[in-house]
Amino acid sequence: MTFAWKAAGISYNRYLAIAARVVRRSLKEEKRLAAERRGEMDLRFAKWENGKQGEMKNVAQEQPHQTASS
Repeated sequence: MTFAWKAAGISYNRYLAIAARVVRRSLKEEKRLAAERRGEMDLRFAKWENGKQGEMKNVAQEQPHQTASS
C-alpha cells in the first residue's frame, strides 16, 4: 500500500505543511488568525567554508515559486 503523499510525489514534510494549512483554514476566524501566526516560519541558511560562515540567505526568498503556490 502506497501512502497518498508518496503517490502524489511530495515529501512527508511538505505533506504535513499542506495538512496543517488546511486545518488552520478550516478554523473559525479568531482561532484561525492565532493558528496562522504560529504557522509562519523564517528559515535561513549559510554555507560554511574553511571554518567561516558565509552569507546568510532566507530560504523563502531563495525559492519564491514554492511559497507563491502555498
